[in-house]
Amino acid sequence: MSDLTIKRRVMIPVRAGDVMAEFISFNGDDSGKEHIGIYFEGTKEKADDYVPLVRLHSECLTGDVFGSGRCDCGEQLDEAIDRINEEGGYILYLRQEGRGIGLYAKLEAYALQDQGYDTYQANEMLHLPDDGRDFGIAADMLKALGATNVRLLTNNPDKAEQLTLNGIDVAELVPTKVHVNQHNRLYLETKAKRKFHTLKFDPI
Repeated sequence: MSDLTIKRRVMIPVRAGDVMAEFISFNGDDSGKEHIGIYFEGTKEKADDYVPLVRLHSECLTGDVFGSGRCDCGEQLDEAIDRINEEGGYILYLRQEGRGIGLYAKLEAYALQDQGYDTYQANEMLHLPDDGRDFGIAADMLKALGATNVRLLTNNPDKAEQLTLNGIDVAELVPTKVHVNQHNRLYLETKAKRKFHTLKFDPI
């Protein structure tokens, strides 16, 4: 993959103007997916040993936009905005819908889940990868931003591993909250069991 450079920085008021964020586009990404960096200055005073808090957030139309209860994506994005707006750092919004399989395939997988298969079994039945996301692009984005030492807001160890393999120093893993409901509990439990996401659930 080509080295990325910053193309454009634009300040955008989000949350109906309550939060100011800098949206950043890049040159050199040959995927055609238009990944975006979002920088938050932070409202807290930064210590001398400040390390930016970073969230790698994969696009989820159903969760991010429509508030789907079948995942925890929308809640995780809201949490990331709150926490990173306070502490300072970046959200990298990665156009990797459905863990990289795309929106239409995700809906096909949902239909199989409705028949009793878990999220990974459904992908396998569709001859698709368990997780097709490439977080190497996120490492390239962070390098372009000059953020090669980060605190990573995630419960997914694979994100940290891929960043480290691609030259980013992950100083700390900061867990997100567990956004569980009656519709997504099995999905989240499956991620914890099969992909070792660091999720702890209260008893039902």
